[in-house]
Amino acid sequence: MDRSGKAELVSSLRGTFEGASVVVVAHYTGMTVADMGELRTKMRGVGARFKVTKNRLTRLALKGTPYEQIDDLFTGPTGIAYADDPVAPAKAAVEFAKKNAKFVIIGGAMGSKRLDADGVKQLASLPSLDELRAKLVGLLNAPATRIAGVLQAPAGQVARVLSARAQQGEAA
Repeated sequence: MDRSGKAELVSSLRGTFEGASVVVVAHYTGMTVADMGELRTKMRGVGARFKVTKNRLTRLALKGTPYEQIDDLFTGPTGIAYADDPVAPAKAAVEFAKKNAKFVIIGGAMGSKRLDADGVKQLASLPSLDELRAKLVGLLNAPATRIAGVLQAPAGQVARVLSARAQQGEAA
């Protein structure tokens, strides 16, 4: 790779780090191409990305970003998972690591907060952004549904009384 290609890669990685709300760093020693494909598919499914990185260039890209404190994690065969959603990449990485022993989460960061492997696992246990939105919409809709039910109940009772009266009149 020539100098301009390296500079472009560093610039691209810097943009990735500046735009991500969380970065999960993992080692992937011994994984097959099929395993990597499965991991990337799982990441894309939750709105995250996984990228194999060149350690030296990644350390250069980290300078001046909120993730600068994790530059010591980049040794050996390293990849990063990242996304706008702070929970999605951690959740996908932890689920994949449970099934594949060759994928080892070594740490990460959320903004300027550094996370160790246990911190990433704790982050993965939180509900995702979409799940939180769904819960919020459910909470907002619940009172409206209850109000509609309360308002409909008297009208339903009046209709049942009128129906019963009509049936009594027909029977007589």
